[in-house]
Amino acid sequence: MEKTRRWVVLAICCTSIFLVGMDTTVVSVALPSIGRDLGLGVRELEWAVDAYTLVLASLLITSGALADRVGRRRIFRVGLVLFAAGSVGCALAPGLGALVAARVVQGVGGSMLSPVALAIVVSTITDARQRAQAIGIWAAVFGLSMAAGPVLGGAIVTGLGWRPVFGVNLPIIAVVLVLTVIYVPESRSPQPRRLDPTGQVLLTVLVGTVVAVLIEGPRVGWWSGPSMISYGVIAAAAITFSVVEARRAEPLMDLRLFRRLPFAAAVGGAVVIFTALNLTLLLGTFYLQQVRGMSPIAAGLVTLPMAVAATVCAPLSGYLVGRSGPRLPLRLAGVSTTIGGLLLVGLNERTGVPVLLTAYLFVGVGVGFANAPITNTAVSGLPAARAGVAGGIASTARQVGAALGIALAGGLVADPGPAGLAAATRPGWFLVAAGGLALLLIAQVSLAPGDAGRVSPGPGSGARPAPRDGSYEPRPSVPGRSR
Repeated sequence: MEKTRRWVVLAICCTSIFLVGMDTTVVSVALPSIGRDLGLGVRELEWAVDAYTLVLASLLITSGALADRVGRRRIFRVGLVLFAAGSVGCALAPGLGALVAARVVQGVGGSMLSPVALAIVVSTITDARQRAQAIGIWAAVFGLSMAAGPVLGGAIVTGLGWRPVFGVNLPIIAVVLVLTVIYVPESRSPQPRRLDPTGQVLLTVLVGTVVAVLIEGPRVGWWSGPSMISYGVIAAAAITFSVVEARRAEPLMDLRLFRRLPFAAAVGGAVVIFTALNLTLLLGTFYLQQVRGMSPIAAGLVTLPMAVAATVCAPLSGYLVGRSGPRLPLRLAGVSTTIGGLLLVGLNERTGVPVLLTAYLFVGVGVGFANAPITNTAVSGLPAARAGVAGGIASTARQVGAALGIALAGGLVADPGPAGLAAATRPGWFLVAAGGLALLLIAQVSLAPGDAGRVSPGPGSGARPAPRDGSYEPRPSVPGRSR
Protein backbone atom coordinates (compact mmCIF):
# COMPACT_ATOMS: atom_id res chain seq x y z
CA MET A 1 0.00 0.00 0.00
CA GLU A 2 2.80 2.39 0.92
CA LYS A 3 4.59 1.60 -2.34
CA THR A 4 1.39 2.35 -4.29
CA ARG A 5 1.02 5.65 -2.44
CA ARG A 6 4.55 6.67 -3.40
CA TRP A 7 3.84 6.19 -7.09
CA VAL A 8 0.50 8.00 -6.80
CA VAL A 9 2.40 10.95 -5.29
CA LEU A 10 4.80 10.77 -8.25
CA ALA A 11 1.83 10.86 -10.66
CA ILE A 12 0.37 13.93 -8.91
CA CYS A 13 3.69 15.76 -9.03
CA CYS A 14 4.25 14.79 -12.65
CA THR A 15 0.85 16.23 -13.58
CA SER A 16 1.80 19.59 -12.08
CA ILE A 17 5.13 19.49 -13.90
CA PHE A 18 3.28 18.79 -17.13
CA LEU A 19 1.28 21.99 -16.63
CA VAL A 20 4.38 24.09 -15.94
CA GLY A 21 6.32 22.70 -18.89
CA MET A 22 3.39 22.86 -21.29
CA ASP A 23 2.74 26.51 -20.52
CA THR A 24 6.35 27.26 -21.38
CA THR A 25 5.86 25.97 -24.93
CA VAL A 26 2.14 25.76 -25.67
CA VAL A 27 2.03 29.50 -26.27
CA SER A 28 4.71 29.25 -28.97
CA VAL A 29 2.43 27.77 -31.60
CA ALA A 30 -0.32 30.27 -30.67
CA LEU A 31 1.92 33.34 -31.05
CA PRO A 32 0.96 34.16 -34.66
CA SER A 33 -2.75 33.97 -33.73
CA ILE A 34 -2.23 36.09 -30.58
CA GLY A 35 -0.29 38.63 -32.63
CA ARG A 36 -3.03 38.93 -35.26
CA ASP A 37 -5.81 39.18 -32.67
CA LEU A 38 -4.10 41.74 -30.40
CA GLY A 39 -2.10 43.57 -33.09
CA LEU A 40 1.34 42.68 -31.67
CA GLY A 41 4.75 42.32 -33.30
CA VAL A 42 7.30 39.54 -32.69
CA ARG A 43 9.22 41.36 -29.96
CA GLU A 44 6.03 42.19 -28.06
CA LEU A 45 5.01 38.56 -28.36
CA GLU A 46 8.38 37.52 -26.93
CA TRP A 47 7.51 39.35 -23.73
CA ALA A 48 4.24 37.40 -23.50
CA VAL A 49 6.33 34.20 -23.44
CA ASP A 50 9.36 35.37 -21.49
CA ALA A 51 7.35 37.16 -18.79
CA TYR A 52 6.38 33.65 -17.68
CA THR A 53 9.79 32.02 -18.01
CA LEU A 54 11.61 35.02 -16.50
CA VAL A 55 9.51 35.09 -13.32
CA LEU A 56 9.64 31.30 -13.14
CA ALA A 57 13.44 31.29 -13.39
CA SER A 58 13.87 34.11 -10.88
CA LEU A 59 11.69 32.67 -8.11
CA LEU A 60 12.34 28.93 -8.30
CA ILE A 61 15.12 28.80 -5.71
CA THR A 62 13.27 31.00 -3.23
CA SER A 63 10.12 28.93 -3.70
CA GLY A 64 12.11 25.75 -3.07
CA ALA A 65 13.66 27.20 0.10
CA LEU A 66 10.28 28.51 1.26
CA ALA A 67 8.77 25.05 0.77
CA ASP A 68 11.59 23.46 2.75
CA ARG A 69 10.82 25.93 5.53
CA VAL A 70 7.00 26.14 5.79
CA GLY A 71 5.94 22.87 4.16
CA ARG A 72 6.17 21.51 0.65
CA ARG A 73 2.55 20.42 0.30
CA ARG A 74 1.35 23.85 1.51
CA ILE A 75 3.46 25.77 -1.02
CA PHE A 76 2.53 23.27 -3.73
CA ARG A 77 -1.18 23.98 -3.19
CA VAL A 78 -0.65 27.76 -3.16
CA GLY A 79 1.23 27.41 -6.44
CA LEU A 80 -1.66 25.50 -8.03
CA VAL A 81 -4.13 28.23 -7.04
CA LEU A 82 -1.91 31.04 -8.38
CA PHE A 83 -1.30 29.11 -11.59
CA ALA A 84 -5.06 28.73 -12.08
CA ALA A 85 -5.63 32.45 -11.43
CA GLY A 86 -2.95 33.38 -13.97
CA SER A 87 -4.47 31.02 -16.52
CA VAL A 88 -7.86 32.72 -16.16
CA GLY A 89 -6.20 36.12 -16.58
CA CYS A 90 -4.44 35.00 -19.77
CA ALA A 91 -7.64 33.59 -21.27
CA LEU A 92 -9.47 36.89 -20.65
CA ALA A 93 -6.62 39.32 -21.49
CA PRO A 94 -7.78 42.21 -23.73
CA GLY A 95 -4.27 43.39 -24.63
CA LEU A 96 -0.53 42.94 -24.17
CA GLY A 97 -0.34 44.54 -20.71
CA ALA A 98 -3.01 42.31 -19.20
CA LEU A 99 -1.56 39.23 -20.93
CA VAL A 100 1.96 39.88 -19.62
CA ALA A 101 0.62 40.57 -16.10
CA ALA A 102 -1.33 37.31 -16.11
CA ARG A 103 1.72 35.44 -17.37
CA VAL A 104 3.67 36.89 -14.44
CA VAL A 105 1.06 35.48 -12.03
CA GLN A 106 1.34 32.13 -13.80
CA GLY A 107 5.12 32.29 -13.41
CA VAL A 108 4.85 32.94 -9.66
CA GLY A 109 2.54 29.94 -9.32
CA GLY A 110 4.72 27.79 -11.55
CA SER A 111 7.78 28.60 -9.44
CA MET A 112 5.99 26.96 -6.49
CA LEU A 113 5.26 23.80 -8.47
CA SER A 114 8.39 22.71 -10.31
CA PRO A 115 11.06 22.54 -7.54
CA VAL A 116 8.53 21.64 -4.85
CA ALA A 117 7.14 18.74 -6.87
CA LEU A 118 10.66 17.39 -7.33
CA ALA A 119 11.37 17.83 -3.60
CA ILE A 120 8.19 15.92 -2.74
CA VAL A 121 9.25 13.09 -5.05
CA VAL A 122 12.76 12.98 -3.58
CA SER A 123 11.49 12.99 0.02
CA THR A 124 8.86 10.31 -0.73
CA ILE A 125 11.01 7.88 -2.76
CA THR A 126 14.21 7.36 -0.77
CA ASP A 127 15.74 4.30 -2.44
CA ALA A 128 18.56 5.52 -4.71
CA ARG A 129 17.73 3.27 -7.68
CA GLN A 130 13.98 3.85 -7.43
CA ARG A 131 14.65 7.58 -7.10
CA ALA A 132 16.69 7.58 -10.32
CA GLN A 133 13.86 5.75 -12.08
CA ALA A 134 11.30 8.15 -10.63
CA ILE A 135 13.34 11.13 -11.80
CA GLY A 136 13.47 9.48 -15.21
CA ILE A 137 9.66 9.34 -15.28
CA TRP A 138 9.50 12.92 -13.96
CA ALA A 139 11.90 14.00 -16.70
CA ALA A 140 9.85 12.12 -19.31
CA VAL A 141 6.71 13.99 -18.30
CA PHE A 142 8.53 17.32 -18.29
CA GLY A 143 10.09 16.59 -21.67
CA LEU A 144 6.71 15.49 -23.00
CA SER A 145 5.07 18.69 -21.76
CA MET A 146 7.72 20.88 -23.39
CA ALA A 147 7.59 19.04 -26.71
CA ALA A 148 3.85 18.22 -26.79
CA GLY A 149 2.82 21.80 -25.98
CA PRO A 150 2.90 22.86 -29.64
CA VAL A 151 0.83 19.84 -30.70
CA LEU A 152 -1.88 20.42 -28.10
CA GLY A 153 -1.73 24.18 -28.59
CA GLY A 154 -2.01 23.83 -32.34
CA ALA A 155 -5.08 21.62 -32.06
CA ILE A 156 -6.80 24.02 -29.65
CA VAL A 157 -5.90 27.16 -31.62
CA THR A 158 -7.09 25.65 -34.90
CA GLY A 159 -10.42 24.56 -33.45
CA LEU A 160 -11.22 27.14 -30.76
CA GLY A 161 -8.75 30.03 -30.98
CA TRP A 162 -5.86 30.98 -28.71
CA ARG A 163 -7.75 31.88 -25.51
CA PRO A 164 -8.87 28.32 -24.64
CA VAL A 165 -5.18 27.31 -24.70
CA PHE A 166 -5.01 28.77 -21.19
CA GLY A 167 -8.44 27.60 -19.99
CA VAL A 168 -7.63 23.93 -20.55
CA ASN A 169 -5.43 24.05 -17.42
CA LEU A 170 -8.30 24.69 -15.02
CA PRO A 171 -10.00 21.25 -14.75
CA ILE A 172 -6.59 19.56 -14.47
CA ILE A 173 -5.57 21.90 -11.64
CA ALA A 174 -8.85 21.21 -9.82
CA VAL A 175 -8.24 17.44 -9.92
CA VAL A 176 -4.61 17.81 -8.79
CA LEU A 177 -5.67 20.01 -5.85
CA VAL A 178 -8.11 17.36 -4.61
CA LEU A 179 -5.60 14.51 -5.02
CA THR A 180 -2.92 16.53 -3.24
CA VAL A 181 -5.10 16.84 -0.14
CA ILE A 182 -5.75 13.09 -0.12
CA TYR A 183 -2.39 11.58 -1.04
CA VAL A 184 0.54 13.99 -0.69
CA PRO A 185 2.12 14.00 2.80
CA GLU A 186 3.40 17.23 4.30
CA SER A 187 7.19 17.45 4.51
CA ARG A 188 9.77 20.08 5.29
CA SER A 189 13.47 20.31 5.95
CA PRO A 190 14.51 19.55 9.52
CA GLN A 191 16.97 22.45 9.23
CA PRO A 192 15.20 25.05 7.07
CA ARG A 193 17.30 27.90 5.74
CA ARG A 194 16.66 31.57 6.21
CA LEU A 195 15.21 33.40 3.23
CA ASP A 196 17.52 35.69 1.28
CA PRO A 197 15.51 38.65 -0.11
CA THR A 198 18.66 40.57 -1.14
CA GLY A 199 19.95 37.65 -3.17
CA GLN A 200 16.49 37.13 -4.68
CA VAL A 201 16.28 40.74 -5.90
CA LEU A 202 19.80 40.62 -7.35
CA LEU A 203 19.12 37.31 -9.13
CA THR A 204 15.90 38.70 -10.61
CA VAL A 205 17.69 41.84 -11.84
CA LEU A 206 20.51 39.77 -13.34
CA VAL A 207 18.35 37.24 -15.19
CA GLY A 208 15.75 39.85 -16.23
CA THR A 209 18.30 42.27 -17.64
CA VAL A 210 20.06 39.55 -19.64
CA VAL A 211 16.75 38.47 -21.20
CA ALA A 212 15.69 42.09 -21.83
CA VAL A 213 18.94 42.82 -23.68
CA LEU A 214 18.52 39.73 -25.86
CA ILE A 215 14.93 40.71 -26.74
CA GLU A 216 15.39 44.45 -27.23
CA GLY A 217 19.03 44.52 -28.40
CA PRO A 218 18.27 43.97 -32.10
CA ARG A 219 15.73 46.81 -32.02
CA VAL A 220 17.65 49.46 -30.04
CA GLY A 221 21.13 48.41 -31.22
CA TRP A 222 23.75 46.34 -29.41
CA TRP A 223 26.00 49.37 -28.89
CA SER A 224 23.30 51.95 -28.16
CA GLY A 225 23.09 53.89 -24.91
CA PRO A 226 20.33 51.70 -23.38
CA SER A 227 22.26 48.53 -24.26
CA MET A 228 25.50 49.84 -22.74
CA ILE A 229 23.64 50.77 -19.54
CA SER A 230 22.14 47.27 -19.46
CA TYR A 231 25.60 45.69 -19.79
CA GLY A 232 26.70 47.72 -16.79
CA VAL A 233 23.66 46.59 -14.80
CA ILE A 234 24.37 42.95 -15.68
CA ALA A 235 28.00 43.20 -14.58
CA ALA A 236 27.14 45.06 -11.37
CA ALA A 237 24.34 42.64 -10.49
CA ALA A 238 26.55 39.60 -11.12
CA ILE A 239 29.43 40.93 -9.03
CA THR A 240 27.19 42.14 -6.20
CA PHE A 241 25.28 38.84 -6.19
CA SER A 242 28.53 36.88 -5.90
CA VAL A 243 29.82 39.07 -3.06
CA VAL A 244 26.53 39.08 -1.12
CA GLU A 245 26.00 35.34 -1.48
CA ALA A 246 29.59 34.57 -0.42
CA ARG A 247 29.07 36.52 2.81
CA ARG A 248 25.82 34.85 3.85
CA ALA A 249 25.80 31.80 6.07
CA GLU A 250 22.60 30.60 4.35
CA PRO A 251 22.65 32.05 0.83
CA LEU A 252 19.95 31.85 -1.80
CA MET A 253 22.44 30.02 -4.02
CA ASP A 254 25.46 28.41 -2.38
CA LEU A 255 28.15 29.37 -4.86
CA ARG A 256 30.59 26.88 -3.28
CA LEU A 257 28.69 24.12 -5.05
CA PHE A 258 29.79 25.49 -8.41
CA ARG A 259 33.42 24.84 -7.49
CA ARG A 260 32.56 21.19 -7.93
CA LEU A 261 32.84 20.68 -11.68
CA PRO A 262 30.17 17.96 -12.11
CA PHE A 263 27.55 20.09 -10.34
CA ALA A 264 28.43 23.18 -12.37
CA ALA A 265 28.38 21.05 -15.53
CA ALA A 266 24.90 19.74 -14.71
CA VAL A 267 23.56 23.26 -14.25
CA GLY A 268 25.26 24.40 -17.46
CA GLY A 269 23.87 21.39 -19.29
CA ALA A 270 20.34 22.29 -18.22
CA VAL A 271 20.78 25.79 -19.66
CA VAL A 272 22.22 24.40 -22.89
CA ILE A 273 19.58 21.77 -23.64
CA PHE A 274 16.64 24.05 -22.89
CA THR A 275 18.12 26.85 -24.94
CA ALA A 276 18.36 24.38 -27.83
CA LEU A 277 14.82 23.10 -27.25
CA ASN A 278 13.22 26.55 -27.21
CA LEU A 279 15.25 27.75 -30.20
CA THR A 280 13.93 24.73 -32.08
CA LEU A 281 10.33 25.30 -31.03
CA LEU A 282 10.10 29.03 -31.68
CA LEU A 283 12.15 29.12 -34.89
CA GLY A 284 10.19 26.14 -36.15
CA THR A 285 6.84 27.70 -35.29
CA PHE A 286 7.46 30.88 -37.28
CA TYR A 287 9.07 29.00 -40.18
CA LEU A 288 6.26 26.46 -40.51
CA GLN A 289 3.40 28.96 -40.21
CA GLN A 290 4.82 32.02 -41.97
CA VAL A 291 7.10 30.46 -44.61
CA ARG A 292 5.35 27.15 -45.30
CA GLY A 293 1.84 28.46 -44.62
CA MET A 294 0.86 25.62 -42.28
CA SER A 295 -2.06 25.86 -39.88
CA PRO A 296 -1.27 25.83 -36.14
CA ILE A 297 -2.27 22.18 -35.80
CA ALA A 298 -0.22 21.15 -38.85
CA ALA A 299 2.81 23.02 -37.48
CA GLY A 300 2.29 21.34 -34.12
CA LEU A 301 2.09 17.90 -35.72
CA VAL A 302 5.48 18.41 -37.39
CA THR A 303 6.95 18.58 -33.86
CA LEU A 304 5.26 15.32 -32.85
CA PRO A 305 8.41 13.20 -33.40
CA MET A 306 10.16 15.42 -30.86
CA ALA A 307 7.41 14.83 -28.29
CA VAL A 308 7.45 11.06 -28.87
CA ALA A 309 11.24 10.83 -28.73
CA ALA A 310 11.49 12.93 -25.55
CA THR A 311 8.82 10.80 -23.88
CA VAL A 312 10.35 7.46 -24.85
CA CYS A 313 13.98 8.35 -24.18
CA ALA A 314 13.59 10.07 -20.79
CA PRO A 315 12.64 6.96 -18.75
CA LEU A 316 15.30 4.98 -20.61
CA SER A 317 17.75 7.70 -19.64
CA GLY A 318 16.65 7.44 -16.00
CA TYR A 319 17.24 3.69 -16.14
CA LEU A 320 20.72 4.20 -17.57
CA VAL A 321 21.56 6.79 -14.91
CA GLY A 322 20.49 4.43 -12.13
CA ARG A 323 22.42 1.54 -13.66
CA SER A 324 25.68 3.06 -14.90
CA GLY A 325 25.74 6.81 -14.27
CA PRO A 326 25.01 9.89 -16.37
CA ARG A 327 27.78 9.83 -18.97
CA LEU A 328 26.22 7.51 -21.56
CA PRO A 329 22.82 9.27 -21.72
CA LEU A 330 24.55 12.66 -21.86
CA ARG A 331 26.69 11.49 -24.77
CA LEU A 332 23.62 10.19 -26.59
CA ALA A 333 21.92 13.54 -25.93
CA GLY A 334 24.90 15.47 -27.27
CA VAL A 335 25.21 13.46 -30.49
CA SER A 336 21.46 13.58 -31.17
CA THR A 337 21.12 17.32 -30.54
CA THR A 338 24.09 18.07 -32.77
CA ILE A 339 22.62 16.01 -35.62
CA GLY A 340 19.22 17.69 -35.21
CA GLY A 341 20.72 21.16 -35.44
CA LEU A 342 22.95 20.35 -38.42
CA LEU A 343 20.04 18.89 -40.38
CA LEU A 344 18.35 22.31 -40.31
CA VAL A 345 21.35 24.53 -41.03
CA GLY A 346 20.46 24.52 -44.73
CA LEU A 347 16.76 25.25 -44.12
CA ASN A 348 14.96 26.96 -47.02
CA GLU A 349 11.46 27.38 -48.42
CA ARG A 350 11.56 23.95 -50.10
CA THR A 351 13.15 21.80 -47.39
CA GLY A 352 11.38 18.44 -47.41
CA VAL A 353 9.03 17.55 -44.57
CA PRO A 354 10.93 14.27 -43.94
CA VAL A 355 14.03 16.34 -43.18
CA LEU A 356 12.06 18.46 -40.72
CA LEU A 357 10.55 15.39 -39.04
CA THR A 358 13.96 13.74 -38.74
CA ALA A 359 15.54 16.87 -37.26
CA TYR A 360 12.77 17.19 -34.67
CA LEU A 361 13.16 13.50 -33.86
CA PHE A 362 16.87 13.92 -33.09
CA VAL A 363 16.31 17.03 -30.99
CA GLY A 364 13.63 15.14 -29.05
CA VAL A 365 16.05 12.27 -28.43
CA GLY A 366 18.56 14.82 -27.15
CA VAL A 367 16.05 16.41 -24.76
CA GLY A 368 14.87 13.00 -23.55
CA PHE A 369 18.34 11.68 -22.78
CA ALA A 370 19.66 14.93 -21.27
CA ASN A 371 17.02 15.79 -18.70
CA ALA A 372 17.35 12.81 -16.32
CA PRO A 373 21.16 12.81 -15.86
CA ILE A 374 21.21 16.59 -15.47
CA THR A 375 18.40 16.57 -12.90
CA ASN A 376 19.76 13.55 -11.02
CA THR A 377 23.24 15.04 -10.81
CA ALA A 378 21.94 18.37 -9.56
CA VAL A 379 19.66 16.80 -6.95
CA SER A 380 22.29 14.28 -5.84
CA GLY A 381 24.80 17.10 -5.49
CA LEU A 382 22.93 18.42 -2.42
CA PRO A 383 21.78 16.61 0.74
CA ALA A 384 18.20 15.34 0.91
CA ALA A 385 17.36 17.88 3.61
CA ARG A 386 17.80 20.60 1.00
CA ALA A 387 15.90 18.90 -1.81
CA GLY A 388 13.80 22.01 -2.44
CA VAL A 389 16.91 24.08 -3.06
CA ALA A 390 18.39 21.35 -5.25
CA GLY A 391 15.24 21.23 -7.35
CA GLY A 392 15.21 25.02 -7.48
CA ILE A 393 18.74 25.26 -8.88
CA ALA A 394 18.08 22.62 -11.54
CA SER A 395 14.73 24.11 -12.50
CA THR A 396 16.15 27.64 -12.57
CA ALA A 397 18.81 26.53 -15.02
CA ARG A 398 16.18 24.99 -17.28
CA GLN A 399 14.01 28.09 -17.25
CA VAL A 400 16.97 30.41 -17.83
CA GLY A 401 17.76 28.26 -20.86
CA ALA A 402 14.14 28.50 -22.02
CA ALA A 403 14.15 32.29 -21.66
CA LEU A 404 17.46 32.59 -23.51
CA GLY A 405 16.24 30.32 -26.31
CA ILE A 406 13.04 32.36 -26.76
CA ALA A 407 14.94 35.66 -26.71
CA LEU A 408 17.58 34.45 -29.17
CA ALA A 409 14.97 33.00 -31.54
CA GLY A 410 12.89 36.17 -31.43
CA GLY A 411 15.92 38.27 -32.23
CA LEU A 412 16.58 36.20 -35.33
CA VAL A 413 13.05 36.29 -36.80
CA ALA A 414 11.74 39.68 -35.62
CA ASP A 415 12.79 41.71 -38.68
CA PRO A 416 12.88 39.47 -41.78
CA GLY A 417 9.65 38.99 -43.70
CA PRO A 418 8.44 35.54 -44.76
CA ALA A 419 10.74 35.59 -47.79
CA GLY A 420 13.91 35.94 -45.72
CA LEU A 421 12.83 34.13 -42.56
CA ALA A 422 14.22 30.70 -43.47
CA ALA A 423 17.71 32.11 -44.02
CA ALA A 424 17.41 34.21 -40.85
CA THR A 425 16.92 31.06 -38.73
CA ARG A 426 20.24 29.48 -39.75
CA PRO A 427 22.37 30.96 -36.95
CA GLY A 428 19.86 29.46 -34.54
CA TRP A 429 20.37 25.97 -35.93
CA PHE A 430 24.14 26.39 -35.57
CA LEU A 431 23.50 27.27 -31.92
CA VAL A 432 21.41 24.11 -31.47
CA ALA A 433 24.23 22.00 -32.94
CA ALA A 434 26.77 23.80 -30.74
CA GLY A 435 24.59 22.97 -27.73
CA GLY A 436 24.89 19.30 -28.60
CA LEU A 437 28.68 19.57 -28.73
CA ALA A 438 28.60 21.32 -25.35
CA LEU A 439 26.68 18.36 -23.91
CA LEU A 440 29.42 16.02 -25.13
CA LEU A 441 31.97 18.09 -23.21
CA ILE A 442 29.74 18.13 -20.14
CA ALA A 443 29.49 14.34 -20.29
CA GLN A 444 33.25 14.15 -19.83
CA VAL A 445 33.10 15.87 -16.43
CA SER A 446 29.80 14.37 -15.23
CA LEU A 447 29.62 12.24 -12.10
CA ALA A 448 31.09 8.79 -12.30
CA PRO A 449 28.91 5.91 -11.05
CA GLY A 450 28.79 5.90 -7.24
CA ASP A 451 29.72 9.58 -6.90
CA ALA A 452 26.20 10.95 -6.83
CA GLY A 453 25.99 11.14 -3.09
CA ARG A 454 29.02 13.32 -2.56
CA VAL A 455 29.38 17.06 -2.57
CA SER A 456 32.90 18.33 -2.77
CA PRO A 457 32.81 22.10 -3.17
CA GLY A 458 36.47 22.22 -4.02
CA PRO A 459 39.82 22.74 -2.39
CA GLY A 460 40.20 25.74 -0.21
CA SER A 461 36.47 26.32 0.13
CA GLY A 462 36.44 25.54 3.82
CA ALA A 463 33.42 23.31 3.31
CA ARG A 464 33.25 19.68 4.28
CA PRO A 465 31.86 17.09 1.87
CA ALA A 466 28.29 16.07 2.48
CA PRO A 467 28.10 12.70 4.24
CA ARG A 468 27.05 9.80 2.08
CA ASP A 469 23.92 9.29 4.18
CA GLY A 470 22.59 12.63 2.92
CA SER A 471 22.74 14.43 6.26
CA TYR A 472 23.68 18.06 6.19
CA GLU A 473 25.88 20.17 8.40
CA PRO A 474 25.22 23.87 7.82
CA ARG A 475 28.02 26.29 7.23
CA PRO A 476 29.16 27.71 10.60
CA SER A 477 28.48 31.37 11.20
CA VAL A 478 31.39 33.73 10.66
CA PRO A 479 31.61 36.84 12.80
CA GLY A 480 30.63 39.92 10.85
CA ARG A 481 28.87 37.96 8.13
CA SER A 482 25.18 38.30 7.39
CA ARG A 483 22.61 35.80 8.52
